[in-house]
Amino acid sequence: MHTNLHVVPHGDGWDVIHEGARYAESHHTTQDEAIDAATALAQREKVALLIHGRDGQIRSRSSFGHDHDSSAMAG
Repeated sequence: MHTNLHVVPHGDGWDVIHEGARYAESHHTTQDEAIDAATALAQREKVALLIHGRDGQIRSRSSFGHDHDSSAMAG
C-alpha cells in the first residue's frame, strides 16, 4: 500500500515525496513540474496528493484513491 504524495519545497526547487519517506521520488526546478510528476504518480498509485507552498503549509489536496465517502457519487 502506497502512502500519500506531497509536493514540498526543497532548496531552490521542489520535491515529490511519499508521506513518511526519507528520500524524494523526484526533484524538480519548478513547482508546476513537480505537480505534473506527482499527479501522474498519485493517479497510478491511487493516493492523495498534497501540494505545499514555499512556507510549507498545505495549499491544496487532490484525491486519486479510494475515498472513504463513496456516498458523494450516489445519485
